[in-house]
Amino acid sequence: MTPPAVAAQSPFNPATDRVGRVLCFAAHPDDIDFGAAGTIAAWTAAGVQVSYCIMTDGDAGGFDPAHRAEIIALRASEQRRAAELVGVTDIYYLHERDGYLEPTHEVMKGVVKLIREIRPDVVLAMHPERNWKRLQKSHPDHLAVGEAVTRAVYPAVENPFAYPELAAAGLAAYKLPWLWLYAGPEERENHFVDVTDHVPAKLDAIHVHVSQHPDVKAMEAAVRSGMTANARRAGMAEGRSAEAFHVVAVNDQGTIAGF
Repeated sequence: MTPPAVAAQSPFNPATDRVGRVLCFAAHPDDIDFGAAGTIAAWTAAGVQVSYCIMTDGDAGGFDPAHRAEIIALRASEQRRAAELVGVTDIYYLHERDGYLEPTHEVMKGVVKLIREIRPDVVLAMHPERNWKRLQKSHPDHLAVGEAVTRAVYPAVENPFAYPELAAAGLAAYKLPWLWLYAGPEERENHFVDVTDHVPAKLDAIHVHVSQHPDVKAMEAAVRSGMTANARRAGMAEGRSAEAFHVVAVNDQGTIAGF
């Protein structure tokens, strides 16, 4: 099951392409909520099992010097509460250092391990390409998430000889159907999900991250404006809200072994 969507040159057809499990990757606590919480709320409402993997602890975030010793626990607590608001309770961390994330083989192996364990229909991750229109979307950690996940998705996840210790531990190779990327350049976005009914849940989830967003009014206005613009680009009716993705078919009916 999948939320209703309007596609613009998207290879994903919500009427026929099944989504039962989704694994979402992000650099920091709050990234998923800004990028995809509306779509995730729609998925969980439809019975889809959604899991999160946050690659860093967000230890370089926040604004209050007095909170440095407790920032990791604070941000984990915020992410847990935000996730619950959109129906997600399954959260993993790779515990990389905030601001130092790189697409290393250690990180990639962690990604491969988790994908092989969960075996999702969709992997959702941050985009590996820089957004020059809004550089804040392209934090180096965000780009590292996209690069690490994209490299892991093909070929390592489906190659039984990649990271052989994982296969030895019983984690068999897996052919992922779909890769959905968020927070990337607009010109790459080819799939729009109508999240109008889930805007309140998305905003509630974002509001939980109070340690990161002191100007709540400006933050909410920017999020609403972005979703409205997405819906307009997708050709949706006036007053609708949408989240935008770059959807890539990894293994579909046209895929042959090794290509």
